[in-house]
Amino acid sequence: MLLEVEHLAKSFGPIKALRDVSLSLAAGEARAVCGENGAGKSTLMRLLMGVSRPDAGSIKLDGGAVSIDSPQEAQRLGIALVAQELSLAPHLSILDNIWLGNRTVPLFHRRPEFRQRAAAALADLGVDFNLETRVSQLTIGQRQIVEIARLLVRDARILILDEPTATLSDVEIERMMAVLRSLRAQGKGILYVTHRLSEVFKICDSVTVLRNGADVGSSPIGQIDRERLIGLMLGRSFTDMYPAAVATGPDDQGLEITDLDVPGNVSAFSLFAPRGRITCIAGQVGAGASAVTRAIAGLVPGATGTVVLDGDPLPLGSIGQRVRRNITFISEDRATEGIFDRNVFENLVVSRVPDHARWGLISWLSLRRLANTLCGEVAIDGTRLGAQAFDLSGGNQQKLLFARALGGRKPGVILINEPTRGVDVGARAEIYRLLREFCQRGYVLLMTSSDLEEVVGISDAVVTLYRGRIVSKYQRSRIDMAHILADITHPIAAKAA
Repeated sequence: MLLEVEHLAKSFGPIKALRDVSLSLAAGEARAVCGENGAGKSTLMRLLMGVSRPDAGSIKLDGGAVSIDSPQEAQRLGIALVAQELSLAPHLSILDNIWLGNRTVPLFHRRPEFRQRAAAALADLGVDFNLETRVSQLTIGQRQIVEIARLLVRDARILILDEPTATLSDVEIERMMAVLRSLRAQGKGILYVTHRLSEVFKICDSVTVLRNGADVGSSPIGQIDRERLIGLMLGRSFTDMYPAAVATGPDDQGLEITDLDVPGNVSAFSLFAPRGRITCIAGQVGAGASAVTRAIAGLVPGATGTVVLDGDPLPLGSIGQRVRRNITFISEDRATEGIFDRNVFENLVVSRVPDHARWGLISWLSLRRLANTLCGEVAIDGTRLGAQAFDLSGGNQQKLLFARALGGRKPGVILINEPTRGVDVGARAEIYRLLREFCQRGYVLLMTSSDLEEVVGISDAVVTLYRGRIVSKYQRSRIDMAHILADITHPIAAKAA
């Protein structure tokens, strides 16, 4: 057996992050490691990479016990990690990045030899990049391949991949799947950490589930189904991820977009999103879906077209009007366009301070009451108001952004891109529940998503987009994954069908 983890345990103060976790990994095997945020996946990776030391248990390679007391030792043993946040230097070339941090590179070395080995590693992954290209010129998917090539030249035998497809388009995901198959064929062992359960069944041979730091089950992939896997992750039966739609609000009130043009992104885009419904724009990354919501949010200079809310015009580019009419934009990039590097309380009330001030004096008591109310509305623990927002899980960060749309104002509009990106399966269910609650309150919900299962599961209406143009529009009864996939990848074939 390539890797054996036996009865690992790790505590941080009074918190037991891992308890009696065991798993094995054979050469050529891809094993998924699944669990909600806080289940212990990150701690397990830290132990395998030598960032932390276990309190109990053992790690064996090729049947022999090893002590991994540093990342350098992990590298020497052939264990490597592709983290969610890539560690490439964007202004260096592909060649330099592949060899960056390699403990075997001497001070004086032969660059032609290193070029040859780097090119061979990329060829093993099925790509042929110009080694002098700067990494900043590559797509996210291409950068991940460079990161994996870096691990191959280090002779890594065990690759730990942490959410490798979280920010990739459908085409890039397929390329990544091909890369993983190639690695398996080369005899590499892969630990695949992901929230995307469809990928678990697509690429993995086995799965281990962690919950609350404990190993709650392992199984060959052919002996477990999606419902059982979710049940293990959550600790309870979970047969319905998506809450049922309930018709609310008049059909003639909502957000109407006519002939929206975003230079270089979107042309002649028109749709009507009624109140009390979830309308989804589906397309691959780069198709223009996010450009639509950003333009409606007033964030795209040069966008043209007509936007009307409940019969009243909404000038493009007017941020002030959107604030007054309670139009909330939630970006797919929470870290840079959503969450402030402040505590939870400040993030919740940041846009409400003027409503709780008189004569220039802020009523902090009133804001504190508001923050507690908002926490209750979106199921965030109110005792964490003083915690740093970036310390929250991805799911709670997303709920924090939803809370900003609440607060006693008239129901407005929520424009949201990729609502569950980087969010575990349990938190996804919470977010879908919140989306339905916003519908029942009479909000307009216009979302974009490249997750087809999500599109089909939660949407009341879907507009498919390809290269900035609408392909088709579907109402609830006609929403079908096969047709949507055809629309966003091969629109001519889709229209012919």
